[in-house]
Amino acid sequence: MENYQKYLDPKVLNKISGLDLKARLIVEGFVSGLHRSPYHGFSVEFAQHREYTPGDDLRHLDWKVYGRSDRLYLKEYEQETNLRAYILLDTSESMKYASAEVSKLEYACYVAASLTHLIIEQQDAVGFARFDSEVRKFIPSSSSLAHKKAILQEMTQLTSERKTKMGAILHTLAERIRHRGLVILISDLFDEPREIFSGLQHFRHKGHDVIVFHILDEWEVTFPFERMTLFKGLEELPEVLTDPRALRKEYLEEVNGFVTGLRRTCLQERIDYVQITTDQFLDVALSSYLARRLGTKRAR
Repeated sequence: MENYQKYLDPKVLNKISGLDLKARLIVEGFVSGLHRSPYHGFSVEFAQHREYTPGDDLRHLDWKVYGRSDRLYLKEYEQETNLRAYILLDTSESMKYASAEVSKLEYACYVAASLTHLIIEQQDAVGFARFDSEVRKFIPSSSSLAHKKAILQEMTQLTSERKTKMGAILHTLAERIRHRGLVILISDLFDEPREIFSGLQHFRHKGHDVIVFHILDEWEVTFPFERMTLFKGLEELPEVLTDPRALRKEYLEEVNGFVTGLRRTCLQERIDYVQITTDQFLDVALSSYLARRLGTKRAR
């Protein structure tokens, strides 16, 4: 296996291969595909009538309307169009935490690589950005296999050594990504929730569909420490020596409140929120979410 394919787990790809990642909202694409477009064409789902002009294709004339009004009108339909997806990967220092073999950043790369593969396999376009306190790399969207390789190669060269500054980054990317599509944020969300949601609302204001994959380490959620422990600070936070049993209750309450608040706000903004811990089997977590999303879309 070539180095750039390290994050493509065959088990995960097999599990998600029958599931499409479709946009719930109208998106702007550039070729015929799976998703509703704001541009009218002559395929799939009826949208409206427009008056006939010389040179129009007579096959789309509505003869029933002509019989009632003696005027020529064409049927227009919603055209199906390719999805443009953008994967935004948090590579800040807190993402390198690992209680076991796989860090949050490595797990996030597995998520990003799997989604990149899925999107390009369904002949859609995907772009990629990695960030910490700044946007460190931005790859515009494309649907080519060479593009997929470029994104995967970028993941093999990642480091996580800087602080997070997510709010400003999301605003920057919201202005940089001009075509409406699907925005996928993969992060531990260790920043001010108010700043994060200000940035996410910017994407929603611009008409993007948004998914947030909240990646946490199992120990960050369960806090299994028993003995005196020296906690090493990340992102310029100090080291703290403490008895974890004395603060477990307050810590877990804080974490649960943090997660509950994120989930509630995402729901209010019509943003998909997916929490995954690094001990979960990715094939199960990802396929379960995609199946739910597809079922929700069909229900609508």
